[in-house]
Amino acid sequence: MRFLRKAKEPGAENLDAEGAEGIGEERRRKIEGGALAHLEADIHEAGGGWVSERIWRRRREPSEGDRERRRGRVIAVTNQKGGVGKSTTAVNLGAYMAMEGGRVLLIDLDPQGNASSGLGVERRQITRCIYKALAEEVELKDIALRTAVERLWIVPSTINLAGAEIELVSAMSRETRLKTAIAPIAGDYDYVFIDCPPSLGLLTINALTAAEEVLIPIQCEFYALEGLVLLMRTIQQVKAHLNPDLEINGILMTMYDARTNLSRQVVDEVAKLYPDKIYKAIIPRSIRLSEAPSYGQPIALYDGMSKGALAYQELAKEVIENG
Repeated sequence: MRFLRKAKEPGAENLDAEGAEGIGEERRRKIEGGALAHLEADIHEAGGGWVSERIWRRRREPSEGDRERRRGRVIAVTNQKGGVGKSTTAVNLGAYMAMEGGRVLLIDLDPQGNASSGLGVERRQITRCIYKALAEEVELKDIALRTAVERLWIVPSTINLAGAEIELVSAMSRETRLKTAIAPIAGDYDYVFIDCPPSLGLLTINALTAAEEVLIPIQCEFYALEGLVLLMRTIQQVKAHLNPDLEINGILMTMYDARTNLSRQVVDEVAKLYPDKIYKAIIPRSIRLSEAPSYGQPIALYDGMSKGALAYQELAKEVIENG
C-alpha cells in the first residue's frame, strides 16, 4: 500500500521561480584571507592520494535472465555534515534515473526520514521500515513501497531507526547488516541509492560497507569543505577493512549561488583537488527545490522546468554515462 501526500496545490506554479540567499561579509573575508589554502594538504593526507579512477561500465538493457544474474549499482549518498543536500539529491537523482528507464530503489537510512517524506510517504502510517531489515532481518522486498514515479521504489525510515545504532552495537556482523539485506534484491534493480544520516556512525558504516560507490554532496560553503577531510578518512578506513571495492563515484556541488565569490571559490578548490571526480552538473540554490518536499514530490513532478530540476536531470545523465 502506498501512503502518498496530496498533489501540488493549484496555483503553486505561480510561486517565485528561483531564489538565493546571500553570504555574510565575515565568511567572504575568511576566503579572501586564504582560509581554503590549508585544506589541500589535509584533504590529500586524508585520502586524496588513494582515490582511484571512476569505474566505467558498459550500459545496456538487461534481459530477464541477465537481471537475475547481475547486481545493480549500489550508491551511498553521504556526507557527515547536515544540510548539504543529501536527501534532496537522493530523491531527485533517484527520480530522474527512474524516468530515464532504470529500475530504482531508494533506501532511507536517516532516522529523520526526509527522503521518505520527500517522496510522499506518510511516516506515521508506516508499519515496516528499514529498521525491521537491520534489527529483525525482514526482507527489503516486503518493506519497499511504490512511489508516484514509475519504476521508483522506496524503503522508508521512521524514528525507530534512531535506536538501531545502540541495538546493533553488540550484534553479530553489525557493519554488514545492510549489505546482507540488499544482496537478495540487488539484481532486481538497476540502481540502489542509500540516503545516509548526517553522521559517521554505525548506520553510515553499514551504507559504505553495502555500497560499491559513494556520491558526496558538498554545499558551496567553507565549513562544508572542511568536513570533507574527515569523510575521506572514514571512506579510506572502510575501504581498507570492510569494503575493498568501494569507490568514489563523484563529488556534487550543491546550493551554489552564482552571485557570491564564495561559491565559485569552493567549486574551484574542489575541482583542483579532485579534477576527475567533481560532476559538471552543479545544483543551484532554489526555492523550487525547497518547496517540492512539502508536497511529497521530487522536483521532476513539482516543477520540471526549474533550474534545480534541469540540474538534477543533467546529473542523472552524468551518472548513467559514467557508470
